[in-house]
Amino acid sequence: MNAEVKVNEPFPAVVIGASVGAIEALTRILPTLPAGFPCAVMVVVHLPRHSDSLLSAIFSERCMMKVKEAEDKEPLVPGTIYFAAPDYHLLVNPDFTLALSSDEPVHYSRPSVDVLFESAAAVFGDGLTGVILTGSNEDGAAGLAAVSAAGGYALVQNPSTAEGRNMPASAISACPAAHVLDLEGIAAFLNAMKPSGGTFS
Repeated sequence: MNAEVKVNEPFPAVVIGASVGAIEALTRILPTLPAGFPCAVMVVVHLPRHSDSLLSAIFSERCMMKVKEAEDKEPLVPGTIYFAAPDYHLLVNPDFTLALSSDEPVHYSRPSVDVLFESAAAVFGDGLTGVILTGSNEDGAAGLAAVSAAGGYALVQNPSTAEGRNMPASAISACPAAHVLDLEGIAAFLNAMKPSGGTFS
């Protein structure tokens, strides 16, 4: 186990899902988060199954937080951004480690936003914030509803500002309590969160 990990100390987390237009949208959010951001951030972007992902390399150059591609059985560490690997679902285990799965695609997607959000909601409860960004299918709607039902914050990019409007519009339909914001508003919301133990105040 990584000596830096303190899994017995509760910490909050953020999950983000995006598809078409993801890089531009994420570029306006992730680089604003400080190096000491006290949450683990997990990101699912729909990618071609049989291609390497350049996301961790792209955002390592732009972000103040540590950025990496998620690995199976890896402990989550606050202050780190984890990108899901192509062709694997990304899940959170109850012991705050990550898991990769080759189960069937959800909404034609693997990795699936729903799979990550639902597993993270079960583990982090009201210490989780879910963010749905641009995309053209319905993946993430059920997952965001699970985040909200567990007591977490639900944020959605305003569909009128998204390159792919269907994903945020579907999330709003499934989760009417979600905060609907433009990208700058989402970045400001995340930066203003004040973690208190394993939740937010």
